[in-house]
Amino acid sequence: EERDEFVRTVCRFAMARWSAAMLAVLGLMLVAANAEVFFQEDFTAGWEDRWVQSKFKTSDEGPWETTPGKFYGDAENKGLKTMTDYRWYDLSAKTPSFNNKGKTIVLQYSVKHEQNLDCGGGYIKLAPTSDQTKWGGDADYSIMFGPDICGYSTKRVHVIFTYKGKNHLIKREIKPETDELTHIYTLIVKPDNTYEVQIDLKKVQSGSLYEDWDMIPPKQIKDPKASKPDEWDEREEIDDPEDKKPAGYDDIAKQIVDPSATKPDDWDDESDGEWEAPLIDNPAFKGEWSAKRITNKDYKGKWVAPDIDNPDFVDDPEVYNVVKDNGLVGFELWQVSSMCVLCVYVCRRCV
Repeated sequence: EERDEFVRTVCRFAMARWSAAMLAVLGLMLVAANAEVFFQEDFTAGWEDRWVQSKFKTSDEGPWETTPGKFYGDAENKGLKTMTDYRWYDLSAKTPSFNNKGKTIVLQYSVKHEQNLDCGGGYIKLAPTSDQTKWGGDADYSIMFGPDICGYSTKRVHVIFTYKGKNHLIKREIKPETDELTHIYTLIVKPDNTYEVQIDLKKVQSGSLYEDWDMIPPKQIKDPKASKPDEWDEREEIDDPEDKKPAGYDDIAKQIVDPSATKPDDWDDESDGEWEAPLIDNPAFKGEWSAKRITNKDYKGKWVAPDIDNPDFVDDPEVYNVVKDNGLVGFELWQVSSMCVLCVYVCRRCV
């Protein structure tokens, strides 16, 4: 209930103010009456001093402009818009240092693809402090979250955690919204190692960090040394040993002369050659003989190796604690078609 009230309060403000832009909200929920959020940006005058555009892709980095977008309620409420097709867009800003240990983290933002996106990402990243002029796809991050759309084959919401130096993608499928309207994406990670993903404040996926990522090896695995016993019978059915092939079965021809065929009246054996009746399929031919099938009384089912304790299993009751020392929030985007508008809003005390 505390989390829901926090999300509702932040989003009411966000939707009212930034309905035509892309909104990112990054926060650690402490208590409902004292929710602390760690970053805010409305891209008013001086935003260039707070954000750094990377040179990671050199000349392939695309330019930005501030705009309310094609559709808006207030022309003064502006965000950043990607300007050039077929470009990378890498942008980051510093945040106060924080760690999500013992706290519920709520990462929330909205995205509007005014260009009817055909191929490109719209995700946000939390990352440790690094050289912002080189920040991009190769830079370390702790969380990557948001929609990724490319043609008909790729339409998913990424939820990627970096755990022990390796990036782990969620195993469950989450479909993004693909229209040109504003949609709010919310990721909630809790200290009980559960998570929830919302789109437009409606839950679309939830579950266990243990089960829906491969960050923690399974407690048990199939015994790699076990093998199926020689006498194990996996055949559900067998040939009936009492069924015998009829005598002369193999002598039945596949085709026979058409008994109803007659030589045409105008057929001339001297000029046309000796007339031969055409062949037709033999209705008596039944194909290759096979014995009828009966239930196998010795069937034991499909053999499965027994489970054993996984020697590589190491439990971690704090697997949720992927944000160790956050220093940056950023957008690392590739877009075939530009016109993605970005805005970021985070307050210190929202509730």
